[in-house]
Amino acid sequence: MFDEARLDDVEALERLDSLGTLRALAGAGASVRRAVDVAREAGLERLAELQPRGVVVAAAGGSACVAELFEAVARAGGAIPVQSCTSAPLPGWVGTLDLVVAVSQSGRAAGPLTLAAEAARRGAMLLTIGAPSSPLAEISSQARGIHVPLAAPGSSSRTAMWAHATPLLMAADALGLSSISAATVAALADELDRRAQEVGPSAESFENRAKTLATDVAESTAIILGSGHLGAVAARRAVAMLGRTGRVPVSSGVLPDSASQVVACFDGPLAGGESNGADDIFADPYIDGPPRPPLRLVMLRHKSEAGTDLQLLADRVVAAAEDAGVRVSLIDAESDDPLLRVASHVALTDFAATYLALGQGFDPATSPHVRLLRGVSED
Repeated sequence: MFDEARLDDVEALERLDSLGTLRALAGAGASVRRAVDVAREAGLERLAELQPRGVVVAAAGGSACVAELFEAVARAGGAIPVQSCTSAPLPGWVGTLDLVVAVSQSGRAAGPLTLAAEAARRGAMLLTIGAPSSPLAEISSQARGIHVPLAAPGSSSRTAMWAHATPLLMAADALGLSSISAATVAALADELDRRAQEVGPSAESFENRAKTLATDVAESTAIILGSGHLGAVAARRAVAMLGRTGRVPVSSGVLPDSASQVVACFDGPLAGGESNGADDIFADPYIDGPPRPPLRLVMLRHKSEAGTDLQLLADRVVAAAEDAGVRVSLIDAESDDPLLRVASHVALTDFAATYLALGQGFDPATSPHVRLLRGVSED
């Protein structure tokens, strides 16, 4: 049972949060700054000398979202194809003219490790990001690649997202796939610091948007809706965190393509009114079963789209939800920079997923059933 009061009990949160997930999320900005220094020391600027025919980014588990982020930022400005993948086989077209990037927190995740080894055998250029003195680092060294040795003790691949993403963002700039300056990366760190200050555990529920969102999701069946390619990254990251960390299955969609399928759900049995049985005084829980949680729309918005067709569509989706009696949570990001908007949305939903676990009495970092998969699918 979700206990909202627990979210404002700092001591209770610390007892439950055995590996310091909240602390790790709060340190995301600092991890970006450290990653910048480590990436420079590793010689990441050498990428500017390369002219690859294509790029493959291999990442799995909690690191998978960094591959999606790289693909999204390179989509608009990149002149070469970029593909993300989580497991073997390596795309057949990859050869000596291509660059393969492998990301693994531990440096031992089966998918990225296998793909990096295959890339080395094919003679592809290699960039690896992960633990120092790991099998991944060894493969990179033997292939004369670039290894960015990011040690993140006490954190998981989920909470280390921005540490892993930073070298990739710098690589995108060095390769000419996107324009991400040092000032933008510094602003990214500052944005993560700002969000952590706003929604950290010391901020009480009545003014903490992440705690409010955790409560909203706990009491509903949520659909996370983003817009555009970078909005899709934020929405899918939210779904992954709310499921893996928060223990609640959530679905996602992306505007404009998902508008119809999401709005159609507003006509269904989980929409507002009496259709879900929650307000039916004649409902018998033994015969009819427990009432199903009502639908909730979580809209990831940004003000820079005001007046655009995409924003008008988002407004219509929200209006349709309200007309159907569907509860709506609006998550706004104010920055004009699309990367900073993603950071703002991801930071808030990461904290919300962690509060969701803690509010239910779960340790956000550990899952007995996930342990059964160790060595198979998790980094």
